Amino acid sequence: MTVDYHTPAVRGRAVWGQLVPYGQVWRAGANENTIITFSDPVMLNGQAVPAGKYSFYVLPKADQDWELILNRVINHWGTEGYDPRADQIRLPAVPESGPMHENLVYWFSEVKPGSGRLNLSWEKRTVSMLIETDVHTKVVAGIQKVLAANPENWQLLAQAADYLVQNNIQAELALQYINESLRLKEAYTNTWIKARLLASKQDYGTAIVYGRRALKLGEKEDPDFKQRQPTMRITLTEWQSKAY
Repeated sequence: MTVDYHTPAVRGRAVWGQLVPYGQVWRAGANENTIITFSDPVMLNGQAVPAGKYSFYVLPKADQDWELILNRVINHWGTEGYDPRADQIRLPAVPESGPMHENLVYWFSEVKPGSGRLNLSWEKRTVSMLIETDVHTKVVAGIQKVLAANPENWQLLAQAADYLVQNNIQAELALQYINESLRLKEAYTNTWIKARLLASKQDYGTAIVYGRRALKLGEKEDPDFKQRQPTMRITLTEWQSKAY
């Protein structure tokens, strides 16, 4: 996602309700339109928006929720020629008070693998919207493409399984990948991934068997194993308490 904007300054002026009038659509920046681009489909405050490029406007109001607007026409100058019939979406937003920003700024917060919040701050007001996207589907598609080109790489197979285990998704696909990785080469790393996968399926008894096997393999083969060994032993203890 990108935001392309020009930033106005306060310069001692009264902004909200004067420089930016209430009840009028505002370009959410200066000069040319503010443009927001999504490379993939997203959810904005829970509403679906297709991938694409949009003009971004704000409709500030004195005593009501503001509106955040994505418009499909991107070659206007500010609000000249703005037509609400070309709006892709309008989102209610509650402005919040905050620290002074002399210059308008867009910034991201609460960033997680599949979501984040886009904030617009100027003077002492901030409005924001929650952006969500299906990251895992895109990552899994990328994983499958890489593995199709490298079907005999046990490390890539293990990394693919590890991603699925860490994110608690597609357990059967993770099992397929890790079994193939172990068939090609048994190492403490992929053996431990299988142990974790089994534990995530609450098969703690079998997870313990693979966990102990991983400890033995690590002691034999990997000089960096000592750094991970204490955490692995603690995890095994936790599984034992659940298994028996």
